[in-house]
Amino acid sequence: MDVLTILFFVFGCLTVDVRGIMFKLEPNGQKCLKEELQSDVLVTGDYEISDVPGQKVDYSVKDSKGHILSQKDDISKGKFSFVTETFDTFEVCFASRVPSHQRGVAHEVSLITKRGVEAKNYEGELGEAAKLKPLEVELKRLEDLSDAIVQDFALMRKREEEMRDTNESTNSRVMYLSIFGMCCLLGLATWQLLYLRRYFKAKKLIE
Repeated sequence: MDVLTILFFVFGCLTVDVRGIMFKLEPNGQKCLKEELQSDVLVTGDYEISDVPGQKVDYSVKDSKGHILSQKDDISKGKFSFVTETFDTFEVCFASRVPSHQRGVAHEVSLITKRGVEAKNYEGELGEAAKLKPLEVELKRLEDLSDAIVQDFALMRKREEEMRDTNESTNSRVMYLSIFGMCCLLGLATWQLLYLRRYFKAKKLIE
């Protein structure tokens, strides 16, 4: 049992999909973070904003069409979550608001995002709802993680096939364009040779 638990722990540490970032948000500025996500993916985020008196920070989560998935004004510390409906590019934006009469100071923004398996609360909601033991919860998490890895590999293979098809199509078009260019050059050279020959004959420079 101890060996099995250690293996689960090591495997879990090697496959954690957590993204953490910290940046400065300039006064009356906006900074957005973008990422492509598949459909039906759960995304959660923990944010913390440094406190600056008189200044406020808002955040919003949008897709490429401008649809707002999550939004909140005057934030300091909290969480957000959403589930993607389609494959799209999503962005999380933080915007600073400073009164005109006040000199602005940059905020420090800390953001930790999780997606897919790591965003699910297995120990809490899933474990209590199904009344699973800790080992069963870990096995369920590893099963979902394995499925996610298989889906990622399938997506990578699909993209590789699309890129290969695009590459082959581009190579074919370049080859045809090169052949067409060579034919044009040969035709132009032949026409120029015949024209010069007629010209020299007309001037009686050659027989």
